[in-house]
Amino acid sequence: MLVAKNSKKGKVDLSTYNSDFGTVNKILRIVWNICYWILFRPFNLNFFRGYRAFILKMFGAKVGYKANIYASVKIWAPWNLSIGDYSSMGPGVDCYNQGKISIGNNTVISQKTYLCASSHDFTKSNFPLIRKYVNIGSQVWVAADSFIAPGVSIGEGSVVGARSAVFKNVGIWEVVGGNPASFIKERQITE
Repeated sequence: MLVAKNSKKGKVDLSTYNSDFGTVNKILRIVWNICYWILFRPFNLNFFRGYRAFILKMFGAKVGYKANIYASVKIWAPWNLSIGDYSSMGPGVDCYNQGKISIGNNTVISQKTYLCASSHDFTKSNFPLIRKYVNIGSQVWVAADSFIAPGVSIGEGSVVGARSAVFKNVGIWEVVGGNPASFIKERQITE
């Protein structure tokens, strides 16, 4: 068993934890979860792409022209999501957007990616929630099973390699990969 060497480092007290979402947001979350399972998730054919976008817009999402959000995408709060024209969120993407998440045009978020727009302040005894904006630019590809941390911006044209964990901002037209993600090379489109 590990025991703290210095008891003066403090003490975690979760009895005072407060998520600070308020009653209205809690009610919206309940309504969204019910609608997600009845009106969104069952409609998984590509034919229903526009219908799924409509449902998200009804809950305050900003969904661009011909954006494709698969039915298996988990979205915590549609009202905190913005996705641009011709962009896609693939199967099994987890959009944990207690904070706002913005995705540009012509961007692909591949399957099983985890977009995280919140964390906790571990320096405070009650471990309060911190919401941070995640911004993913246009013409970006976030490859399969990646993790995008709270407060991260991914620059236009960048590529995040499969299974990468991105904890720092990514510049424009960069290819990054690994855990933690690091610069690999510049992205160039050749035709």
